[in-house]
Amino acid sequence: MRDILKEIQEKLDEIEKKENVRILHAVESGSRSWGFASPDSDYDVRFVYVRPKEAYLSVDEPRDVIEYQLDEVLDINGWDLKKALKLFAKGNATLFEWSGSPVVYRTTPEWGKIREASKQYFSEKTAVCHYYGTAKSTYVDHLQGEKVRYKKYFYALRPLLAAEYIEKYHEAPPVLFDDLLKMDLPAEFRRALDELLEIKKRTTEKEENPQMPEIRKFIEEELRKQKEIGDALPNDHNGDLTALNQIFRETLEMFDPA
Repeated sequence: MRDILKEIQEKLDEIEKKENVRILHAVESGSRSWGFASPDSDYDVRFVYVRPKEAYLSVDEPRDVIEYQLDEVLDINGWDLKKALKLFAKGNATLFEWSGSPVVYRTTPEWGKIREASKQYFSEKTAVCHYYGTAKSTYVDHLQGEKVRYKKYFYALRPLLAAEYIEKYHEAPPVLFDDLLKMDLPAEFRRALDELLEIKKRTTEKEENPQMPEIRKFIEEELRKQKEIGDALPNDHNGDLTALNQIFRETLEMFDPA
């Protein structure tokens, strides 16, 4: 029987050796981290790595992405530290999710400092617009027919609830779907969601079932609401990169001391 968790650790070791990098943080980023994986869900492993200092001082810098494996079970790739810090500066919601994933395969003290420094670069506008776009795309592409794959409901609901969380608490939302459900939600929607969750436990990813009117109604209403909120939010990017520059230099020294 395939031991996936052991295999993931072995693959991360292989990456470090083959690419001459140090992995600072490796997590699950897909439905397994959100808490609604199907029995046949794959493993979406994402990581941030750092190279030796000399690699950043060369004219021919290496690629800032490592794409290591993609098959029916494992999807493994990572971003270079410099790329990650630039994306933190832009308020990249995906990277904040990696940072907050509850499923951690590997981490380091250096990453703890990076995560702390990144908090001052969270952008409400960027995140809300990202989550609205993700939900809208899922709704348009997968939730229009009389029958739908129920897992796609979650791919729309989770980003909409994340945007709702940002509106209420003005911080990066939790990654786990269950944590988002701790917010006050309409009673009719919550009852429909409980039914959806029960059905989903018995279905595979590709199985289709009839539309659930209350779920669809909630998605449509939240899409309209979050579009208005995202458009109205001011640009809140933190343009002072001092903290990120400092943490970048410190991390390079830790990995490759003089």
